[in-house]
Amino acid sequence: MTCILDVRGLSKGFQMHHLATHMAAFSEISLTLSAGEFLLLKGRNGAGKSTLLRTLYRSYLAQSGQILFHSSHGVIDLARAADVDVTLLRRTEIGFVTQFLSARPRVSAEELVAEPLRQAGRDPAEALEQARHWLAAFGVKRTLWPAYPTTFSGGEQQKVNLARALILPQRLLLLDEPTASLDASARAALIDRLAELKASGTAMIGVFHHPGDVATLIDREIDLTPDAPQEETRTDVVV
Repeated sequence: MTCILDVRGLSKGFQMHHLATHMAAFSEISLTLSAGEFLLLKGRNGAGKSTLLRTLYRSYLAQSGQILFHSSHGVIDLARAADVDVTLLRRTEIGFVTQFLSARPRVSAEELVAEPLRQAGRDPAEALEQARHWLAAFGVKRTLWPAYPTTFSGGEQQKVNLARALILPQRLLLLDEPTASLDASARAALIDRLAELKASGTAMIGVFHHPGDVATLIDREIDLTPDAPQEETRTDVVV
């Protein structure tokens, strides 16, 4: 299988200046991820699951270690890559899905969702058509498509967030509690879309409060709880 991600000895901590101490988030994490694989991160609260995702996405700088991403341009160490290179990869090859929407004021839901396709060079009319398709798939009411998501409820904002994050297939997709605030029909639409992306070769790493939502997609698990066996291969589900 094609390797997408090779993480070696990755550690991250935070300096608590007001306490004059250093707080470790996770230490010496190593993992590999191939195309079409789904890796579940688990562990007790505070084990560093979301911090690991943000470090892989380069929202946080790693304290030590390597994050070797096999991009379409070649292998790049995300732990040390220039910001301009990270920005390009985020637009074209690495996606990040959270439970929070960062919507710009006075931008409609359909324009916000269509934006990744337009940035990738798609025809604006085609991008808008696809945006409307995914807004409908995630259950956003048609009357809200031309409205501003900043005025939406938390659940409706999350649906817009998912439509935007998942409209453009990526090589690597990071998922941080994406089912929070979703109703049953939207969760079903999310699982269907993740299954499509997985089948097309997208590699995924996810944190889920209710991992049963994605049980049929999980290939392997890593427990970040200190002293826990780090990696487990799932053999109880069909993937």
